[in-house]
Amino acid sequence: MPEQQVVLVCRHLLPAGLALLAEAGHEVREGGLEATAEELRELAPGCSAIVADPSVEVGPPLLDAAGAELRVVANFAVGYDNVDLDACRERDVVVTNTPGVLTNATAELALTLTMAAARRAGEAEADLRSGRWAGWDPGAYLGLELSEATVGVVGLGRIGSRYAELVRPLAGELLYSARSPKPEAERDLAAERVTFEQLLERSDVISLHAPASPETHHLIGAAELRAMQPHAVLVNTSRGSLVDSSALAAALAADEIGAAGLDVYEREPEVPPDLLAAPRCVLLPHIGSATRAARDGMATLAAANVVAALAGQEPPNPVI
Repeated sequence: MPEQQVVLVCRHLLPAGLALLAEAGHEVREGGLEATAEELRELAPGCSAIVADPSVEVGPPLLDAAGAELRVVANFAVGYDNVDLDACRERDVVVTNTPGVLTNATAELALTLTMAAARRAGEAEADLRSGRWAGWDPGAYLGLELSEATVGVVGLGRIGSRYAELVRPLAGELLYSARSPKPEAERDLAAERVTFEQLLERSDVISLHAPASPETHHLIGAAELRAMQPHAVLVNTSRGSLVDSSALAAALAADEIGAAGLDVYEREPEVPPDLLAAPRCVLLPHIGSATRAARDGMATLAAANVVAALAGQEPPNPVI
């Protein structure tokens, strides 16, 4: 195998990652932020590595376009639901991700959304900027105080655990649902493990930190929203597929729940019009990991995964 190998960066890789690939002597083909699936397939032939992100579908068409030289798919994210793992296994292609380096950034954004949604900051700012604010009103923008609130965390992995640590000083009770017990969280944060159904019923705030999978698709739908308290705040910074957007918009419009804060959507970059129009809903454009430290760390880790795999070594963060 030649020393210089070709790496397809499907969209864009920050300089921290490009520098590592250049240092290893690899050639980079970059699709750009507007690259279509067809354009990526045209760039793929002969590539030994593909660097993708959640917006890029890595399945048989792209894998086959790359050909037999493809060794690794490095996903620029913690989640990898955009990558067809079975197709990669069939082609003996390693898949990697970038966990850890974005934990703080994403957990902090989840806390930001929690506070903004709970205090109705989004609609208050929109009214102020549009000129609709008519002055101080003792009955306007009444929200939820987080102090002594019951906070429920769905999924207590790296990001969920960090969110729990951040919100714990405010919360009265901290609940969590997870596949397995988390003794450290129960000891250090006085977190109580409950069923998902109990968490829905008891929580004032519910923050989702579960991966996208067939089991978690529309984890929050119409029935779950009805089970929540009418003042409850729903926060999602994991994957858009966890929440039925139409059901959420309808629940907000009908005052079935208090508020929502979202950073992710089912068919990004599309955001459903009924969700855009929903009251008491803070919406952000998938910026959970958008800090300099996190994104540089992700770029470096994605490149390190590529360099190791192409050198015949175990990458730092293999998925398969």
